[in-house]
Amino acid sequence: MDKLDLYEMLLRVPPLLFALTVHEYAHAWMAWRCGDPTAKHQGRLTLNPLVHLDLIGAICLLFAPFGWAKPVPVNPYNFRNPRRDDILVSLAGVAANLGTAIVVALLLHALSALGILPASAAGRALWIMAFVLLSISVGLAIFNLIPVPPLDGSHVLANMLPWDKRAAYERAAPVFSVVLLALIVTGAVDVILNPPHAFILHLLGF
Repeated sequence: MDKLDLYEMLLRVPPLLFALTVHEYAHAWMAWRCGDPTAKHQGRLTLNPLVHLDLIGAICLLFAPFGWAKPVPVNPYNFRNPRRDDILVSLAGVAANLGTAIVVALLLHALSALGILPASAAGRALWIMAFVLLSISVGLAIFNLIPVPPLDGSHVLANMLPWDKRAAYERAAPVFSVVLLALIVTGAVDVILNPPHAFILHLLGF
């Protein structure tokens, strides 16, 4: 690894931690708002990135447009409306990442329109980190929408299925998880995620 590669990787670390933290905090906050204090009691209702960090998921985000953090503990029996609230909690992280991406995109476009472009090395580094945050946030949102356990999309799909179909889906969950792992290891998941990732970045003007 040359110095440029190492420099670019180091620039990915702060936005990576921010995107993961926002995602998991959103899960914890929404669960708490829906009546489940489990995450709060376990110290997960915090913006401290070290609390949410999953080493393997973070390493994936360093090298690919997807990754994950340590899952937030949720007890659906505490929800006021279990099906609805589980969907809300599952989508909260995705919404937080997409919201982050939109805010960063608007900020970068506004700075460009005002002619405020990075002139120093520090300014260029901040600009790069902002775009990396934008890209990682979009990647996290898309990846987590995949309806395969333990990703957020699996909770959304399970709660939308009739009870008999949901039971069959949950029985097949281990198989789906193995397939997902194989896609990650082989890099095939990149082929699946890159088109929607590029499409959303295009919608945001990048």
